[in-house]
Amino acid sequence: MTQATQIKIPATYMRGGTSKGVFFRLQDLPASCQTPGEARDRLFMRVIGSPDPYAAHIDGMGGATSSTSKCVILSKSSQPDHDVDYLYGQVSIDSPFVDWSGNCGNLSTAAGAFAIHAGLLDPARIPENGVCTVRVWQANIQKTIIAQVPVTNGQVQELGDFELDGVTFPAAEIVLEFLDPSDDGEEGGSMFPTGNLVDDLEVPGLGTFKATMITAGIPTVFVNAEDIGYQGTELREDINGNPEALARFEAIRVAGALRMGLIKTPEEALKRQHTPKIAFVSRPRDYLASSGKQIKTDDIDLLVRALSMGKLHHAMMGTCAVAIGTAAAVPGTLVNLAAGGGEREAVRFGHPSGTLRVGAEARQVDGEWTVTKAIMSRSARIIMEGWVRVPADTI
Repeated sequence: MTQATQIKIPATYMRGGTSKGVFFRLQDLPASCQTPGEARDRLFMRVIGSPDPYAAHIDGMGGATSSTSKCVILSKSSQPDHDVDYLYGQVSIDSPFVDWSGNCGNLSTAAGAFAIHAGLLDPARIPENGVCTVRVWQANIQKTIIAQVPVTNGQVQELGDFELDGVTFPAAEIVLEFLDPSDDGEEGGSMFPTGNLVDDLEVPGLGTFKATMITAGIPTVFVNAEDIGYQGTELREDINGNPEALARFEAIRVAGALRMGLIKTPEEALKRQHTPKIAFVSRPRDYLASSGKQIKTDDIDLLVRALSMGKLHHAMMGTCAVAIGTAAAVPGTLVNLAAGGGEREAVRFGHPSGTLRVGAEARQVDGEWTVTKAIMSRSARIIMEGWVRVPADTI
């Protein structure tokens, strides 16, 4: 029997917002993985430990949740007026594929910090002390993200007193600006792909639901919590242990994906788990967050719960937060109505781990809604750096 060897690849394990991922510089990847394709996908799956029928990721760097089954590639930008190109892969836990269809808003925070850590930024752009503006090109969705990264003594300042619900320890605040986050600038694209702020979404076997379908930050299908039998105060354990509930959410998500034109057949959704997201909203009410923190009605504008890769997220995906902020800024959407209606430039919403504030600048041009940018604060920190090892026959 031939003894297989392992190869080691420079890598950095980082937290960004409420997610974690394995970060690579493009130049450090094996040659066969420096371009998109099967070799790259096999590498990322093996790094994370997928597919894993035990859903534990014991033999990889993943954490067996959608928030921790992620890989990122950064390189010096090929785009004018940008510093780095950021490519994100969402690794399926139990199936052999990597979803490249969207962005991770949480890891966008870490992408800005990693660009400095990894020497991908022009040193002249990095202040000795202050804030470094990192211009990120999000290669999955062809959008610009501006990360305002604090710097001390020429290095990324990671520690601070900024608290983020869903993250145990405080850290330094990084402000993210998602520029033109909707698809309205794409050929044939629209922020509201159905042309409506609210649709009657027919879901086979379940009925018809009011839905707001938006492509801002990430394609998202919003429904009212009460229409699907929830209050909007649910935590992960209330939903993730119920296969029937998860199947209902997936059916709604698939119906939304078809209606938005993201897929042509329901079967395609099996290989497109990252997008669209499915979320449910409701008016504010008191609830106990997963940390034990009491969230009061007066603390928030609305409640939002969202699913990622088939499970209720423990906090909120950053890209989905952009969708929430954008939809809240457009009078008449389900998100806006749950927040009390009217014109809004920012909302604070309640999620399973606590609260999050997100702002968006939306306006109507020639009868079409568009958003110029969405803003929110996150944090990022290196957890480990060195090399990740995988069997040589992986690639």
